[in-house]
Amino acid sequence: MTAPCPLLALALAGLAGCIPYRPQPIEPPRLEQEFRNRSLHDAGLRAFVGLSTPWPPATLDLDSLARVALYYSPAARVARAQAQVAQAQVVAAGARPNPDLAVESGHSRNPEAAALFKLLPGFTIETAGKRGYRILQAQRLAEAAGLASGEAGWQARSRVRAALAASLFSHRRRELLRGEERLRAEIVRIFDKRLEAGEAARPELDLFRIELLAAQGALQAAEGDVNTAFAALAGAAGVPVSALEGTPIRWLSLDAPPPEDQLPWKSVQRAGLLHRADVRRLVAEYAAADAALRLEVARQYPDLQIGPSYSFEEGFSRYVLAGGLAPLPVFHRNRGRIGVAEAQRVEAKTRVEAAQAEAIGDIERALARYRAAHTEWREAARRLAAVQRDREQATLKSFAAGETDRLAVFLARLQSNLAARAQLDALERAQSALGALEDAVQQPLEKVQP
Repeated sequence: MTAPCPLLALALAGLAGCIPYRPQPIEPPRLEQEFRNRSLHDAGLRAFVGLSTPWPPATLDLDSLARVALYYSPAARVARAQAQVAQAQVVAAGARPNPDLAVESGHSRNPEAAALFKLLPGFTIETAGKRGYRILQAQRLAEAAGLASGEAGWQARSRVRAALAASLFSHRRRELLRGEERLRAEIVRIFDKRLEAGEAARPELDLFRIELLAAQGALQAAEGDVNTAFAALAGAAGVPVSALEGTPIRWLSLDAPPPEDQLPWKSVQRAGLLHRADVRRLVAEYAAADAALRLEVARQYPDLQIGPSYSFEEGFSRYVLAGGLAPLPVFHRNRGRIGVAEAQRVEAKTRVEAAQAEAIGDIERALARYRAAHTEWREAARRLAAVQRDREQATLKSFAAGETDRLAVFLARLQSNLAARAQLDALERAQSALGALEDAVQQPLEKVQP
């Protein structure tokens, strides 16, 4: 009765190495407090950014805010967690089938018979390379999950870019509206004095007062836009507003969107559409679908079952080596699952083709939009602002020479203010178009400035 002891000891040793369950309950109040406590001084964020970069920075810009968003963004965190799941599935896919162990015991009513005992272990040996195909499929899915994580990171940067532009432009628009409100208020005061002196008509004064009220309403709305845009920027970065307050924010290249001939198109064209994380992810998913098909084809062939056994019966020990094949391809040869896998591979291929076609269209539309927006901004800066600036300077010279009055000066300054707002709107449209173009190629196109 000593033969089965090693097998029993091996089975018990396997049970002793089991991983225990570790609960991790979710506590919404604690999660809310953790979010409110997020800051740029977080140790995890510092480690995520890396020791080579001074952190936290004295001034926030697009790059540093994108790093914060990549660390804190919920979508990026979910994508990283999914990538970790996919990596764990690679390990799980490589696991070999565990052996089986059955024990039988009994006795006979015959007083002369000895006790009955049987030990029946079973081993499965996979054939046709099933384990390799299973690992290959999991590896391709892990690659796709890693690319999805990169895609989520780019989307986080894209949201930060749009929110940063909106925040900075809202500040500039507010300042221009403040200047407009001051100019219109001064114009109304001049007309008030002229009306008292009988040198102006009431309808003309009322018109300027209505324009002043409209400017004051626009300024009040702009104040709210500044706060809203700043909150949106903090949300895009994945932190509370308090985390960004007190730190200067800048964008050195905001006022200089590059012309088309200065965009790094050569490197973009060399990289091709495969630079886009979504296209690369779909290619990896196609490779996983192909590996899944190869696995289903391999499953047509049965695995080898080996069952050595030991029995003690009638006072004698017996050793038997049994073998078999399972499952036997009697009713079908896995044709149904093979058909499904083939259809899924075709689907994955069409998704790659559709993504490539969509990406080409996105790039062409975004480039045309940026070309038009950049031309509009350049013309606004060259013609509208320059003409109005010359007109204001000529008015000031006339005023200095006593050839015109203060009203003409303020009206000229008001027109310059309105021209600056038009130029600002054109610049915002150009930056928005550049952001859409960057999203189409999924890489920054602006030159990095020191």
